[in-house]
Amino acid sequence: MDKGFLGTNVITQIGIIVRDIDKVSQSYADFFGIEKPKWFWTDTVDVARTEFKGASSEARAKLAFLDCGQLQVELIEPDEHPSTWREFLDEQGEGVHHIAFVIKGMKEKIAVLEANQMPLIQRGEYTGGRYAYMDTFKELKVMVELLENDN
Repeated sequence: MDKGFLGTNVITQIGIIVRDIDKVSQSYADFFGIEKPKWFWTDTVDVARTEFKGASSEARAKLAFLDCGQLQVELIEPDEHPSTWREFLDEQGEGVHHIAFVIKGMKEKIAVLEANQMPLIQRGEYTGGRYAYMDTFKELKVMVELLENDN
């Protein structure tokens, strides 16, 4: 059997939108009995080349990561600029924003999903790779994030 649209069915990450990353990351640390993860800002638009709904956006977010075996929990506290993170927080409140998959062939995967009525919402770069959020809510009831790492 082929591997569907993405070439994988392994979920790498669950992304959760939060209002207060310090408070929520401490809650997760207490829950798991681990050290509180440090948060950091995403890169500025000149480095990240962030695009939201086809337009450049200065959007940034505080991120904290918790490694839970095969799955990573990503906490995201968005700034005030237009982004999928800010839109989700404003419209839905805190909660699960996306599930992420590590893929190869970002442009091709975006094209496949868009051909199946799952449009690109936001994309950007990070040190060592790139990401794309695809609007899969109608079909999957959650957003999908594609992650492509450089070697």
